[in-house]
Amino acid sequence: MKTALITGATSGIGEATARLFAQHQIRLVLCGRRQDRLANLQAELGTQTAVHCLSFDVRHAEEVQKAIDSLPENFKNIDILINNAGNAHGLAAIQDGELADWDAMIDINVKGLLYVSKAVIPQMITAGQGHIVNIGSIAGKEVYANGNVYCASKFAVDALSQGMRLDLVKHGIKVTGINPGMVETEFSLVRFKGDAQRAKQVYNGLQPLTPHDVAECIWFAVSRPAHVNIADMIIFPSAQASSTVTHRV
Repeated sequence: MKTALITGATSGIGEATARLFAQHQIRLVLCGRRQDRLANLQAELGTQTAVHCLSFDVRHAEEVQKAIDSLPENFKNIDILINNAGNAHGLAAIQDGELADWDAMIDINVKGLLYVSKAVIPQMITAGQGHIVNIGSIAGKEVYANGNVYCASKFAVDALSQGMRLDLVKHGIKVTGINPGMVETEFSLVRFKGDAQRAKQVYNGLQPLTPHDVAECIWFAVSRPAHVNIADMIIFPSAQASSTVTHRV
């Protein structure tokens, strides 16, 4: 049985991936800050597979390392790492951006991904195998107006996926970048500081991706034969053609 560690597992793409992996009897290490949601997921998915939960903030390197080091023996060997934890805060021109928003996006989307990867990669190298999936965004491929720092953070994720692939290929470790377009999750609600009406307007007139849609793509990537690596994937809803071009009815 393989073991997968998923960050940001308490909602959206992370939760959907956990549910799909559980159906395929993947042992799960679920990570997030909302302990009540982690407990509920553990109780539910624990009927399908072995589940262990870790509650930590990816922004703090020592906290990340301590959490990974605390894993029980039967969960220590991580075969699949899903770097899913991420956020978007605000949508403003560069001159109007809030420093706290910038810090949150860079600390979670970039540094958090690095901290978790740094804690997990050594045992993958020892094992001579592993698969890292970094959840990016179309915002990491195309910059859009007022997306400046969020886009920069996701461009960094794309660059890190490429850099990891170069550095880790000799160790038998696959690296996949998953870059979704419009997915209806808590993403817009966080970006717009809890303004549910504004968040809902993002998806008006079209059918966005669901978290399950993206989870299925993640599962496809990690379930390929050993000699196949899906290096990079962009996923749009049918009504989206680029970061800024959509068809709404």
